[in-house]
Amino acid sequence: MSTVAIVGAGPGLGAAVAHRFGREGFAVALVARDRERLDAIVGELADGGVTARGFVADVRRPEELTAALGAAASALGTVEVLQYSPVPHRDFMRPVLDTGHRDLIGPIEFSVYGPVAAVQQVLPGMRRLGRGTILFVNGGTAAVPRPERAGTSIAFAAESAYGHLLHDRLAGEGIHVAQLVIPGAIVAGHARKDPAALAETLWRLHRERRGYRHYADDLDS
Repeated sequence: MSTVAIVGAGPGLGAAVAHRFGREGFAVALVARDRERLDAIVGELADGGVTARGFVADVRRPEELTAALGAAASALGTVEVLQYSPVPHRDFMRPVLDTGHRDLIGPIEFSVYGPVAAVQQVLPGMRRLGRGTILFVNGGTAAVPRPERAGTSIAFAAESAYGHLLHDRLAGEGIHVAQLVIPGAIVAGHARKDPAALAETLWRLHRERRGYRHYADDLDS
């Protein structure tokens, strides 16, 4: 059975992606900080016939994240698809002139150290399979930096660069790396930014395997 690991899984996008991949026969590993929330999503997935497990980890603690992904692979099978999509903290979004060097520690831990740790953990398994997909999900500041959101603008740019380097380096090994930029908020009922619509887009990125950066909607939306 193939396994998708969703880092930063919550009741919105994470749950929708879990259901979408689960319908295709994937086992689902959900990684987040809140055990109660994880258990609720796992229960919903089980009711739909999807094999799922929750694993507690804070993405700002790389050792926790790698341990969770290792446990997921042991419990469910080699991770074939990794989605990195935790929601940034509000305090990462300070104006640029109010952002000191220490204010960037959290965003960098969140958007650089976390993704690097996650990729390094799952990459050996993907290489053994001879295939894999790594999906980065970011807000609009990944594409257009905004002075009132300095932390995410800076950290998402670094995450984007890391993902693009991986895309170029791993394509020849059958491992596809893509980024989905979601401008603005995820909105229930929106044609392109409803969680289910975004989950369908991410499934399509996994299946079609073309290009690195993709947009869920217009940048000014």
